[in-house]
Amino acid sequence: MNIKNLKETDQIIAETLEKELIRQRDGIELIASENFVSRAVLTALGSIGTNKYSEGYPNRRYYGGCKFVDEIENLAIERAKKLFNVDHANVQAYSGSPANLAVYYALLKPGDTVLGAKLSFGGHMTHGLKVNFSGTLYNSVNYTSDKDGYLDFDEIRSLAKEHKPKLIIAGFTAYPRIIDWQKFRDIADEVNAFLLADISHIAGLIIGEQHPSPTRIADVTMTTSHKTLRGPRGAIILSNGTVSNSNKPVELTKENIPTLIDRAIIPGLQGGPHNHTTAAIAVALKEAMQPEFKEYAKQIVLNAKALARSLMAEGLELVTGGTDNHLMLVDLTKAGVTGKEAEVALGEAEIFVNKNTVPHDLRKPTDPSGIRLGTPALTTRGLKENNMELVAQLIAKVIKNANNSSVKEEVKNQVKELMDQYPLYPELTYL
Repeated sequence: MNIKNLKETDQIIAETLEKELIRQRDGIELIASENFVSRAVLTALGSIGTNKYSEGYPNRRYYGGCKFVDEIENLAIERAKKLFNVDHANVQAYSGSPANLAVYYALLKPGDTVLGAKLSFGGHMTHGLKVNFSGTLYNSVNYTSDKDGYLDFDEIRSLAKEHKPKLIIAGFTAYPRIIDWQKFRDIADEVNAFLLADISHIAGLIIGEQHPSPTRIADVTMTTSHKTLRGPRGAIILSNGTVSNSNKPVELTKENIPTLIDRAIIPGLQGGPHNHTTAAIAVALKEAMQPEFKEYAKQIVLNAKALARSLMAEGLELVTGGTDNHLMLVDLTKAGVTGKEAEVALGEAEIFVNKNTVPHDLRKPTDPSGIRLGTPALTTRGLKENNMELVAQLIAKVIKNANNSSVKEEVKNQVKELMDQYPLYPELTYL
């Protein structure tokens, strides 16, 4: 086989990847759901694991030749179980949305009622958005928040008692405060519902002991493997109980949840797992086991708090008045720009954020009143609290001069000067 490198095979793709590499190197990455993986994770993700088909589970495959991918998957499973303190881990879900779909498939029937956070109040599409599978195949009911953006457990309990959901979802994509898992558990128990904790955003903070863990409180915990966990784009479904190795039907009980989850993934929803991704997840989990990962998680939160304080010092308004975790929501209602306008203007200055609704937003989600910021990626690059004041000043300067090209160009130069001090993948090139 004549194996050529990427540049020789596809010059256009190589050049475009190089441009993306430069964008990542030169810009301030503040999208809360993004991070920079290690070179080790990149290597595993681009490995020959992608060549192997391995439908089934370790030692129970539908294909031969799975000895070594079994070893890889077993490593990922054992590391996940240890890190998250659970009895069972499924590492095969292709991403977070399919993983949540697997939980629905395992525990519910079409038409069952699900109670989750409304998307515009920090939930996720798979938590019951009406145009998503979770809102079309299931009867979705959404909770919101109080006027200050905090979870309103009185409302959540009231909705649960009224609608009697079979599944309650706790977990958010844009909630800047600590989540009280036990309060969700108590409500779920009151109405005899299963509890799903979606920790996709905060998994790394949980491992790093910067946020309480739900894994011994919720019936099922789902996390993506990127974001604060700093791995590839995949997902892990965590549960407690035992796995049945027989093909006989099992009852819908909490003890049987691991079996139900495994059967939901395959044969229920997926075929062969992505072995290269599983290998990369295993590497990321090993990195998360190291003592320095706790320091990393701690620094994410320190940076977020420092950035939040500095943004407020610049006159910007934050939902809940700050943050306890890795992200914050900036309410631009009084700033004279929309979230979409701010996202575009900041992007022109090489500061990358995403537009986001704020609680009780009067604007539409495609052009909302806020932006969401997060510190995982900047923390990975080595920035500390003392850098956050400058980052906040640059953000505020662009927002206050969103239509001024010269100001945005000036900020862009300052951004590159700052990020050049924290090199990203210095030896990597696609050309």
